[in-house]
Amino acid sequence: MTVEQWYGTIKTGLTKKLTENKEALPAGFNQQRFILNCITVIQDMMKDDKKKAQLEKINPETIPVCLAKAAYLGLDFFNGECYAIPYGGNLSFQTDYKGEIKLCKRYSKNKIKDIFAKVVRQGDFFMEEVDGGKQNVQYRPKPFSNEQMIGAFAIVVFEDGSMMYDTMSSEDIENVRNTYSKAKDSQAWKSSTGEMYKKTVLRRLCKLIDLDFDNIEQQKAYEDGGDVVFNQQSLPGATTGQALLPENDKPVDAFAAIKAQKQAEPVIDGMILEEA
Repeated sequence: MTVEQWYGTIKTGLTKKLTENKEALPAGFNQQRFILNCITVIQDMMKDDKKKAQLEKINPETIPVCLAKAAYLGLDFFNGECYAIPYGGNLSFQTDYKGEIKLCKRYSKNKIKDIFAKVVRQGDFFMEEVDGGKQNVQYRPKPFSNEQMIGAFAIVVFEDGSMMYDTMSSEDIENVRNTYSKAKDSQAWKSSTGEMYKKTVLRRLCKLIDLDFDNIEQQKAYEDGGDVVFNQQSLPGATTGQALLPENDKPVDAFAAIKAQKQAEPVIDGMILEEA
């Protein structure tokens, strides 16, 4: 099979896959642009000798199955919202941290005001506490620090004022990586460790968020996109709380208030503090 035939097999297979499952595609999906972006990403991967050797061992007819999962979720490989990772003789679909954020905001039943994850490094100030039944999180990172990562946390604030958060130590994350990861030695873990730390704790938090996908193909693609699979019934450390409400009972935009103050203060009643 020539190089042109190889690319042609992928393009034809992807077109067929998307056409067969067009009802699973999100509204406004641009099939032509998506296919073009996928081929461009594959071409870039072929420029890397290691990835090229791995791709050549994969049956090109199976590659569209991986690529189509991004289409169902409305994610773009070209924009770095997800990745196609050659590993163990297969091409695996994996969402990126940015993709996780996008999906949570799009499919959460409880509308999200903000959601993010942060890495905690040696020397950063991080504290979580429960005071009088109210949960507080305080985080003040050391500016421009490149110290050792000691953990990560993720927070979601909903428009109704409620919030949830989850924390994981570096030991917890590394244990998950070594025990449950689909590709613990992949390039993502080696070269983008911080992003994988954030994605791991965010993915665990997402198990507590009620996501309502439009169809079963999206649900399956989302589950396949995780580097690890968390059991929703066993989530040690995951916590929920209520964000501060003013007298009119409307949710406070905690992030806007904090940016306006431009100073480090303790988080109150579930508000989140992040000092740049």
